[in-house]
Amino acid sequence: MAGLVTPTSAVAQASEQPTTYRRMAEYLSSITAIDCHDHLRPFDALWGYVETERGRGMNLCGLWSTSYYQDPSHLTPWKSGDTFDTWWARAKPDFDNGRATTFYRYMLAAFRDLYGVDFDPISDSDARELDRRIFQNYRDHRWVESVVTERSNIELMIIDPYWSRLDYPTAYRFQARNLNTSSLLSGFHPSEYKDPHDDPYRFARERKMAVETLDDYLAVLDLLCKEAKERGAVCLTDDDTAYDRTLQFDNVPEERASRAFGRKRSELAPQEIKDFQDFIMRKLVGFAARHDLSYQIHTGMGRVQGSSPMLLVDLIEANPQTRFVIMHGGYPWMGETAAIAFTEIVRARNVWVDSCWLPMISYSAGKRALHEWLELIPSDRILWGSDSHHAEGIYAATEITRRCLGEVLAEKIDRGDLTEPQAERIGKQIMRDNALEAFPRLKALRWKG
Repeated sequence: MAGLVTPTSAVAQASEQPTTYRRMAEYLSSITAIDCHDHLRPFDALWGYVETERGRGMNLCGLWSTSYYQDPSHLTPWKSGDTFDTWWARAKPDFDNGRATTFYRYMLAAFRDLYGVDFDPISDSDARELDRRIFQNYRDHRWVESVVTERSNIELMIIDPYWSRLDYPTAYRFQARNLNTSSLLSGFHPSEYKDPHDDPYRFARERKMAVETLDDYLAVLDLLCKEAKERGAVCLTDDDTAYDRTLQFDNVPEERASRAFGRKRSELAPQEIKDFQDFIMRKLVGFAARHDLSYQIHTGMGRVQGSSPMLLVDLIEANPQTRFVIMHGGYPWMGETAAIAFTEIVRARNVWVDSCWLPMISYSAGKRALHEWLELIPSDRILWGSDSHHAEGIYAATEITRRCLGEVLAEKIDRGDLTEPQAERIGKQIMRDNALEAFPRLKALRWKG
């Protein structure tokens, strides 16, 4: 299997860095990590496969187009009938304006460490050979397994299947399951569901449950949470709502929410839809506590005008028995995220902050957040995740997180704020130990020791 042995590593790259950082980089790489958020599909259905002259598979275009680089930057898509040379001739200039972005630079570690290739810059012949090797690696499912568990040194990963929220298989031995609840907020009418894998009404029909009232619908949601736990879920996750609407979930009385139930979207005013969704979200948060499942919520970098974590404060304070995980550090509101965690830790100790995605959005913001968080909140309240779609993205996200955390800890050591043993303890907490406390059901899934 091509590409498994590499001429460089992240630790080797650290050899030119100051001594303290080098030691921290080596230590963080030795920690068997727990990744709290990812989107890795089953191998046969990975996002990014394209039709090539060699058949269907992953290639250089597939990796870049399913990384985060495509979000702010234009990337030429792969067309039917393309060869690598025809695609590359069109796509090569697409990187010129994005070379300083972290969404570009985080992926470079994967090409460097897994393939021994410097993508910045890269010759046409080297790009062609890189494309060939990527395609070859993805002909064998062991490539993904080896990159995640060996090269990235990850033991467990909470995989969020937003493409099939209510019905998906456990595809990997390192996979921990969740229940993505985003689609459940719009259950006021069956017509909301076009995909059967997101449809709570299908779930109800299969269990011969009548759904004629709002109370019936709540019973379905309660059973969904119960069965998700029985099938191994460690948390509930709302990863989509921040892209569609505000995160302010008001305390709506059931009578008002029930006005929307049984009516199509076209028959409802926007406020009636929001009332229903607000009510359901608050019920789901209560079900999370009932079934001892933590609740991950996407904040920041969604629908920016409504995704500040500050909007969640009332919801969090009304549910002190629920473990909340504020995802993505609330970017760009990292300071507000820390303030929420500080306040709620003092009050109920039910909030964790998750840096997943943050070091990829902006490396500088990631460092700034970790410095500030460690100065304000206990170190046992910080999590991380790779938030990626393929093996190379997972490796790259893990490496940039370790680098970001390593630099922060090294700077605190050199400044005299921490001793090296104290910094090592914090590094292990963030990369592994904290996940076992935020998601207690992960403890039973450990397989590396």
